[in-house]
Order: sequence, then structure tokens, then C-alpha cells
Amino acid sequence: MKDIKKIIDCLLPSYGLKVSAIVILGVISGMGIFFMYLLRAQTYLTNDPASCMNCHVMAPYYASWNHSSHNRDATCNDCHVPHKNFVGYWFFKATDGAHHVYKLVTNQERDAIIASDGTREVIMGNCVRCHQQLVTEAVKDGRSDYMMTKVGEGKACWDCHRMTPHGQTRSLSSTPGANVPYPPSPNPDWLNKLIR
Repeated sequence: MKDIKKIIDCLLPSYGLKVSAIVILGVISGMGIFFMYLLRAQTYLTNDPASCMNCHVMAPYYASWNHSSHNRDATCNDCHVPHKNFVGYWFFKATDGAHHVYKLVTNQERDAIIASDGTREVIMGNCVRCHQQLVTEAVKDGRSDYMMTKVGEGKACWDCHRMTPHGQTRSLSSTPGANVPYPPSPNPDWLNKLIR
């Protein structure tokens, strides 16, 4: 503890510099928290597919999932996040989410999202995990073999099941008039009244 105090005293020798540093850190922290609030970051801690609607480019993916058979039993996280362990689940979700935010903020997000190799591996693993009995029966019956169930080394599930669960979603225009649950504005009521 004394070593930390010495370092602080060396970097910030006067009382005024210490107060200024605290104020600056407070402002930066406050801005960071406010930015996370505007991004609706808290919604990503849930398993609700509507949280993906924080980004408009996800509208066709949500709409196509909502009209598929998967909407009864699977959420976005069931397919797009690995389920091997708790730490891996949250680490993947955080890094993938940060990647999407970076792409969106820097205006690099494509109109049609294409899964990366790592994401494809996760999706394929989750297809096999949820449909393990079906995959096992297909292998036993000779309709498929083990290599067909390994992404990158054979066929992926979506090579045959092309309409599952997102159909032909290629852009925002692929689901015109889709009814999607856009989240409410994060603006407080007093600000909304002021804007009107």
C-alpha cells in the first residue's frame, strides 16, 4: 500500500494535480457508463433475442428466425455462442459483441452479415449439440458420415439445410415490412419532451 502511495505522490506531487486526476477519471468513467447505457449494453446480459435488435442490421435475421421452427426452442445465444463452459460462453459473447460494436461504430458493418470461420465452427458445434440424436442416427443409417459433421472438413449443416433458420437473408431488403421488436429509446422522458 505504501508503494502505491509513493507512486501516486511521484506522478501527482500536488494536491491540485490529484484532484484534477480524480475529476478527469470521474468524467471519463461517467462518459463510458453513459456510452454503454446508450448502446443498451445491459440487454446483452440476457438471453432475449430482441437484444440483438439494438442494431438495425439484425432486423432480417431476427425476422427470419422468428418465423422459423427454431424460435420455439432456440435463441440467438443457443446457436451463436459456444456452450462448453461458463467462462468460454461469456468470453466469446463479450469479444464477439465488442467486434460487432467496433464494426458498427466505425461504419464497417456489412449490410449482409457473413459468419467468420470461428463463428461457423461454434454454430456447427451447436447444431450437432442440439441435434445429437438425429446426427447419430444419420451416421448409423449411412445417410451421413462423421466427416460430414465437422465444419471445415466436410459438409456443414447449412450446406443442406439452407433455409434453417434464417432462410435467404442477405440484406436489410430481404425481409421488407418485417415486424421486429426495436427496443425503446434510451432517452429519459424529460429529454424526449424537450426534443418534441
